[in-house]
Amino acid sequence: MLATIRTYPRTVNLLLSATLMLTMAKAITFPYLVIYLSSRFGLDITQVGLVIGSSLIVGSLLSVYGGFLVDRINSYRLLLGLSMVFVVGFIGTVLAGNIWAFYGCLILINLAHAVIDIAVKAGFASLLPEDARSEVFSIKYTLTNIGYAVGPAAGAIVAKLDISLPFMLSALLGMGFFLLYWRWGDRTLTTIDATQKPVSFIAVGRVLLRDYRLVCFTLGGVLSAVVFGQFTAWLSQYLVTTTTAQYTYTVISAVLTTNAVGVIALQYVIGRRISHRYLSQWLVAGLGMFMLGLIGFALSTSVLWWVLAMAVFTVGEIIVFPAEYMFIDRIAPDHLRGMYYGAQNLSNLGAALGPVLCGMVLASLPAHTMFYMLGAFIVGGGVFYFIGASLKANHPA
Repeated sequence: MLATIRTYPRTVNLLLSATLMLTMAKAITFPYLVIYLSSRFGLDITQVGLVIGSSLIVGSLLSVYGGFLVDRINSYRLLLGLSMVFVVGFIGTVLAGNIWAFYGCLILINLAHAVIDIAVKAGFASLLPEDARSEVFSIKYTLTNIGYAVGPAAGAIVAKLDISLPFMLSALLGMGFFLLYWRWGDRTLTTIDATQKPVSFIAVGRVLLRDYRLVCFTLGGVLSAVVFGQFTAWLSQYLVTTTTAQYTYTVISAVLTTNAVGVIALQYVIGRRISHRYLSQWLVAGLGMFMLGLIGFALSTSVLWWVLAMAVFTVGEIIVFPAEYMFIDRIAPDHLRGMYYGAQNLSNLGAALGPVLCGMVLASLPAHTMFYMLGAFIVGGGVFYFIGASLKANHPA
């Protein structure tokens, strides 16, 4: 992977650094949000879940307009502006005197991170040939997981000194990227097509809705993200309901380690082999691994079985993430890439719904019913993926 990174243009590597640094910045603080919100603002667990989940949903919805801006604004200025919003959001969480100010800052952080992610993917499409993109998407996802693996450990170290310090450390990382890109970023980088006449956001939205491949793939992404978007949340819910708190902690620690090691070790090896030519087959394989992983979870009776099931589930994650990126990359017109990637971000809605739906099932039905529901979401997502992949292009050029 490092050998491949060295062959990329400097701007590509700077965009990859955005993924690593800003993901790590989020990972440093977000594990401590529950503690911070309950201790500083006196929220109960339901209110904490509502604040965190709804801020993610609002940020994801607003990022669709952010994708529109990616197609309209010079990438250099946009990335610098968004990284500064990211920094201000984290500083604001420390200074916020009430929950509404804190909530607004969370939305700013989620929005800035989501739109930067869109700009990074659109930048890859501008800078690299089509046959090199699956590899860079795999590297990007590997760096994302490294950020999520390293971030919480760094946050734990500084949180022992003061619970506010992780937020300041995140702000410093955001500022680090700002300075890095301000100094060495390509000021001419743009995803704007100068030959295209300016079109309003509403008009572009109509174009996207008429591209049934995008609609089907977005729906497939929302449904499947219910399963893999926040799997640690519903696994914890299930284990707390069916076992003890101590056993839950043991299993969750083991599966998180398995997932992080698996993704970091295998993402680049597998992801670089995913090509446009066999996307449908790759997606079937990835969703099949999710299903096998769910069956493994449902039947697990020991920590070892939970780890083995997580290993299978992780392979599905490794396949599906870059395959989704590659499909959107294939169908997106050059002048609308930002909007297409923004629509793909709506899968975060499914990720936010997962813990809510699983909590409702666990509260009212036998616990194992949760796995039937999650399996149905995988099948539903697969159906929409298959329909989307089989449709012909129908969007205006």
